[in-house]
Amino acid sequence: VDGTTSVALMYSFLKKFYTNIDFYLPDRYSEGYGISVQGINYAIEKDFKLIIALDCGIKANEKVEYARQNGVDFIICDHHYPGSEIPKATAVLDPKRPDCSYPFKELSGCGVGFKLIQAYSQKNNIPFDQLIEYLDLVVVSIASDIVPIVDENRILAHYGLLQINQKPCEGLKSIIQISGLTGKSIAIEDIVFKIGPRINAAGRMESAHKAVELLLAVTAAKAKTSANSVDDFNDARKNIDRSITQDALRMLSGQMKDSKQKSTVLYNSKWHKGVVGIVASRLIETYYRPTVVLTASNGMATGSARSVTGYDIYQAIEKCSDLLENFGGHMYAAGLTMKIDNVDKFKARFEQIVSETILDEQLIPQVEIDSELKLSEITPKFFRILKQFQPFGPENMAPVFLTENVSDNGEARAVGTSKEHLKLGIIHEEEPFKAYPAIAFQQGDFYDYIRSGDSFDICYSIDENNFRNKSTIQLNIKDIKINKRD
Repeated sequence: VDGTTSVALMYSFLKKFYTNIDFYLPDRYSEGYGISVQGINYAIEKDFKLIIALDCGIKANEKVEYARQNGVDFIICDHHYPGSEIPKATAVLDPKRPDCSYPFKELSGCGVGFKLIQAYSQKNNIPFDQLIEYLDLVVVSIASDIVPIVDENRILAHYGLLQINQKPCEGLKSIIQISGLTGKSIAIEDIVFKIGPRINAAGRMESAHKAVELLLAVTAAKAKTSANSVDDFNDARKNIDRSITQDALRMLSGQMKDSKQKSTVLYNSKWHKGVVGIVASRLIETYYRPTVVLTASNGMATGSARSVTGYDIYQAIEKCSDLLENFGGHMYAAGLTMKIDNVDKFKARFEQIVSETILDEQLIPQVEIDSELKLSEITPKFFRILKQFQPFGPENMAPVFLTENVSDNGEARAVGTSKEHLKLGIIHEEEPFKAYPAIAFQQGDFYDYIRSGDSFDICYSIDENNFRNKSTIQLNIKDIKINKRD
C-alpha cells in the first residue's frame, strides 16, 4: 500500500507540470521487490532521464550505478534502513540515513514522497494549499504501513483523515463505497482493516499496477471498474491466505511437541508468494514469537518476516546476512531472499539469534492497561474528550481500560463465520439495568462461561459503532479474565 500510494501521489502531482512522464511497478513475481533491471531498461528504452524511486532503493547501489552508466539519474525516496553504503544517486531522501538531519525519522515511504513534492512546491512557488488533496493517499500509507502515529505522522494523518472523509480522490471514494464505509466517519482502523487490504490485494494476487490505476482514476466510472477488480483480488487473497495458514498451523503443530523454540521459520515451495507476510502475522496470533514464512520464487526461497511487540526482527535478520541474497525492512516487518539450500542454515541461525536476544516476557502477548474505569464513567462527554487523542496508531494507541466483576445481560451471542467473535451487553452490579454494547473479537471460547451468568473482568478500548446511520458507544474488548468459582 505504501509503494502504490507513493507512486500515485508523485505521478499525479508531476503530471500537472510534465507531459513526458510514466510510472513503473516491478512485478513481485518476475522481478522481485524494489528497483529492478527491467524497470531501468524500460526507462532507457523510452528515453526517460530520471527515475524517482518510492518506498524502495536505499540498498540498490549496483542498479543505480547501472542506470547512471546508461544516462538515467535517480532520486531515491525511501524510509527503510540503509546498508553500509548509500547509493550514488542524484539525491537520496531517507530519514533513516545515519547522516540525515531531518528531525522526524518515522515517515512512511509515501510521506517521504510528500516531502519531495512539498520541497518542489516551495522552490517553484506553488502554494501549500495545492498539496492538501494528496493527504488522503498519505494517511492511507501511514495507517497501512504501521508507522508510528506521533509527531509529524500524527499531523499528516489528522489532516489526511479530514481529506479522505471530505474529498477523497475518485479511486479511494470507490474503495470506501465497496468497503461499506460510505456515510461513516473513516478512522485509522478502517484504513488498516478495510481500505488498505483491498489496495494491497492487487499486488499480492496479480499486479500492483492495477492498484495505482485505481488510485489515479479521474472518473467515477473508471474508479468503480478498478475497485470491483481490486475487491475480487481481495476475496481471492483471503481464500488463499486462509488455506496456507491452515497448512502452516498443521506443520507447526507437528513441530511444537516439547519444543522450546523461540522463533518460527517455515518453508513450502508451493505457497503463494503474495500472502506469506499475512500468513506470518496469522501464525503470531497462535504462536507468539518472531516468524518468517518462505516460499519458492525464481529458483530462490523468498518470503516475509513479522515480529512481536518490542523485538527488532530486522536486526536479527541482519545477523544472518551472509546466508541471504538480499533483505530489507523495519523493526516489525521485513522481506528476505536466500538460496533454497540455505533455508535450514538460516532457520538454525535465526533461532539461535532470537533465543539469545529476546526477553522471555516478549514471548507472552500482553495488553497494557492505561487505567481502571467504572462503566458509569463512560459518558458521551468522556468519549468526546477521548476522541481528541486521535488519530490512534502505533506509539499512540487507543487507551485501554480495565473494569472488574462485570457480566452479560443475557443477550450474548457468538458471531462471525466460525462464531469466533462475541457480541455482548456488559452490565455491572452498580447499574444492573444499564447494558453497554460490546464486541469481543477472537474471544468466542468464552461464550459458554459468559452465558452461565458468572462475572468476569474485561480490558477494552472505547469505540464508536455506526449502524444504519446511528452512532453508539461500544466497548471493544481486548481480553477477558474469568473469575474462578470457589
